Amino acid sequence: MAEKLVVVGQGRAGLPLAMRAVEAGFRVVGLDEDEWRVKRLNAGEPCVEGVGAGALAAAHASGRYAASADAADASGFDVCVLTSPVRMRNGAPDLAPLGSATGRIAPFLRPGATVVLESTAYPGTTEEFVRPLLERGSGLCAGGDFHLGHSPHRAEPGNPRWRLGNTPKVVSGVDAASLRAVTDFYGRLVRETVPVSSPRVSELCALLETARAHVGAALANELSVFAAHLGVDVWEAVEASATTPFTQAAVPPSPGQEEPCLPLDVTYLPWGIRRGTGRGFRLVEAANDVNAHMPAHVVDRLCLALNRRCRSIRGSRILLLGLSPVEVAKTLCRLGARVRAADPMAEDLVAPAGVEVVEPDAAELARADAVVVLGGQDCYDYDLVQRASRFVFDTRGRCHGPNVERL
Repeated sequence: MAEKLVVVGQGRAGLPLAMRAVEAGFRVVGLDEDEWRVKRLNAGEPCVEGVGAGALAAAHASGRYAASADAADASGFDVCVLTSPVRMRNGAPDLAPLGSATGRIAPFLRPGATVVLESTAYPGTTEEFVRPLLERGSGLCAGGDFHLGHSPHRAEPGNPRWRLGNTPKVVSGVDAASLRAVTDFYGRLVRETVPVSSPRVSELCALLETARAHVGAALANELSVFAAHLGVDVWEAVEASATTPFTQAAVPPSPGQEEPCLPLDVTYLPWGIRRGTGRGFRLVEAANDVNAHMPAHVVDRLCLALNRRCRSIRGSRILLLGLSPVEVAKTLCRLGARVRAADPMAEDLVAPAGVEVVEPDAAELARADAVVVLGGQDCYDYDLVQRASRFVFDTRGRCHGPNVERL
């Protein structure tokens, strides 16, 4: 019988991992406390970017995938991967969701099994937080009775080249046997594994990668603010910059931090450094400040663009393609705009008050005084958006034309 894998969390990290594991021959239980998400997944409706209906249908057809909200379905697992997000609350990381997830699977841990933490975590979380919970809940000892490690989740939404299967995977373990077990597991899913000496190194690697991307985004965002005043198309400059072979690919501007995939990553590293050394991490803290102000900048630019078209934001019909960052929609509502949003990942339950979720068809696009491209997903027909809309304010560099103004 195929080995049993439990993936705790069926969001942006967990669901793609579950799909890849089914392809690799595992029997997979996607454990998630969100019963609405579980129902959607079991009905064949993917709820995260990067996993299409075809992939989910194939997983169900194999008979080796099911989503569940019942922790008892974790019984008898060979491998369990924890992907629960860790968010910042009141200036400190909130480990409660991760603790809850760990506690739910601990009673089903058995000798020889492997547990891997993929959540972004400050160095020491795997060994100092997850390990004691697993040992208390199971009565087993990590390293001696079961294997335990950490492996950073790596993904770039919308990138067609780098997927889970061909992206190198950093792996770690609390001892040599755990490292071998974690390496063997991911070796069945990805083309290349990169072993490191401890979970602490792996955890810091995850924070470093996120911080590097965050600082790059802040640079592009601040440039976009200045470029607008200078009358320069920052997107053209970014695209030209991306042709250099000497540095990493240029990070494009964005409307701000995306709420669904914003755990503690961007604020955790400064918190962890201040906690450990008493000193601030000025570079990342400055990037946080720049990126946090981007939603307000987007709204300001939209207001100016509408004013040039002899319209006030109050009373204007605004169609958002994408709901993240959600602060844009909330601010527009406060300013009196009539806001609609089209987002394949949005439901009425999560849309801000005053925002109607609609389909981005030609009629809806044509009725809007402004169509704002917020999301970076490939699920929108951008040719239709440009043809059918009177005015497009594009924060993602997807549209071109005389009726388009870009961030």
